Amino acid sequence: MATDLHDLSIAELSNLIAARKLSPVELVEALIQRVEQYDGQTHAFITRTFDLARQQARVAETEIAAGKYRGALHGIPFALKDIYDTKGILTSAHSRVFIDRIPAEDATTTSRLYDAGAVLLGKLATHEMAHAGPSFDLPWPPARNPWNLAHFTGGSSSGSGAAVAAGLIPLALGSDTGGSIRGPASLCGVVGLMPTFGLVSRAGVITNSYTFDHCGPLARTVDDCALAMEALAGYDPKDGGSLSRPIPRYRRALGQDLRGLKIGVLRHHWEQDVPASEDVRRAMDAALDVLRRLGAELEECRVRPLGSYFDVKIIIAESEIFSVHQKNLIARPKDFGADFRSRALPSVLFTANDYVQASREHRRMMVEMEPLYDRFDAFVTAGMGEAPRLSDYRSVSFWQKPSLLTAWNVTGQPVLALPNGVGRNGLPLGMQIVGRPFGETTILRVGHAYERATEWHPRRPPLVHGATAPDVTPPPVLSEPRDRVDAETRDLCVKAARRAGLQLDDLMLAQLLEGAPYALGMARRLRRDHDPHHEPATVFSFPPSRAPEG
Repeated sequence: MATDLHDLSIAELSNLIAARKLSPVELVEALIQRVEQYDGQTHAFITRTFDLARQQARVAETEIAAGKYRGALHGIPFALKDIYDTKGILTSAHSRVFIDRIPAEDATTTSRLYDAGAVLLGKLATHEMAHAGPSFDLPWPPARNPWNLAHFTGGSSSGSGAAVAAGLIPLALGSDTGGSIRGPASLCGVVGLMPTFGLVSRAGVITNSYTFDHCGPLARTVDDCALAMEALAGYDPKDGGSLSRPIPRYRRALGQDLRGLKIGVLRHHWEQDVPASEDVRRAMDAALDVLRRLGAELEECRVRPLGSYFDVKIIIAESEIFSVHQKNLIARPKDFGADFRSRALPSVLFTANDYVQASREHRRMMVEMEPLYDRFDAFVTAGMGEAPRLSDYRSVSFWQKPSLLTAWNVTGQPVLALPNGVGRNGLPLGMQIVGRPFGETTILRVGHAYERATEWHPRRPPLVHGATAPDVTPPPVLSEPRDRVDAETRDLCVKAARRAGLQLDDLMLAQLLEGAPYALGMARRLRRDHDPHHEPATVFSFPPSRAPEG
């Protein structure tokens, strides 16, 4: 049975463990063997914690034998994107800046998985600081897509998507600030859930954006994501954005048909805002037909153009990540990868006024969704097309075009990403099911029904034992001419960098200049027609009060 264990879902493995037909130790050894056989080509792992995993598996086996079964994750191996703190274990954010960072405590999510009896197999590749893109100038190589090792995994939860797709691990945690769970899920052909903002703790997770960061699971099936959420969700006073809500038993919503559900179809996202390939359009049309057959009522609807959400997200999030890393960007800028600098440096052009106005617009965008919540139980839109080649990636592309994924980080809604087809090159396609705030049970119900009615989730990438990742020519640091900007813009950039305390060499200044026209364009496009009483999205709220004393 050991040779087949990597193909089983968490739910299947859990049933075997609970029935004592499978030992957690046997499962861990099988997956350790698979990582040793295949991670040389996927580059999914940064740190392997095999000794710890064996120890935790033995404890789980002893507890289960003694009748102390903790639940569905007891004895199940998992791995963490390398931004989740792990006590005594390197948490590097895939960066030279944090190459010796050993946390003294576990992240809340790490602790919750340990408490559920799960077994840590290791820490996974990410894009630097959960940002940037696939970089070849970092201490560890970028993860490779198991469906084609010359292609992109999506990011920034790159190792999480690759490890689950390759069967190295049945559960991985990622983070999502602008699509970083859903992008890898879509490009690697697995399932990813970005929960409602505030539902899963971010305490002990290296910050990308205080405003938009979400933590959540990637797994093979919708059911597995529901299982993970039952362990992960819940209020945490250590996270200032955490919300106190009743936590449902997410799995109980699964298995229902879709009769009575009203689903809004955001077709303009993939046909107008970010025109998709014919493969994606066909896959989306076929997926909508499946949802109709399952009993859902579908109706097209519209929200803002994707570019509007993207501008707001970038102005806020890039300002925040620059503030997170400003000290090191001043003291040791060359220790960051070139791609990270290409994203972070142009943010010095955003002003405090830009940030506050973007936050006011952020709040407006969330309020605008409320009438649609009255009309629809969930929404459907496209995920990614086929994964591009790593060699085709360009840093400046981050600034140039909006994303199909980012809008929902701005609105804070939960989103389930799952496979819905295969492109002409044999690589996965995906779609997104978007919920009302705290509507995880509904989107899991929709995704599970779709998953059972189709045959996309059992597909596995054709990994070859003993293969190695093919050589990839690293993309150039700069894609546009260095003299592209005018003298006025150049002067503005030099002054903004100096004001931020940065000392930039010629290459770093060129990176700032390359992104400058796009950053300034975002600031110009930003709506600023707010009444004086229109508050930003970052207004303070007190945590839930305790019960009265006495």
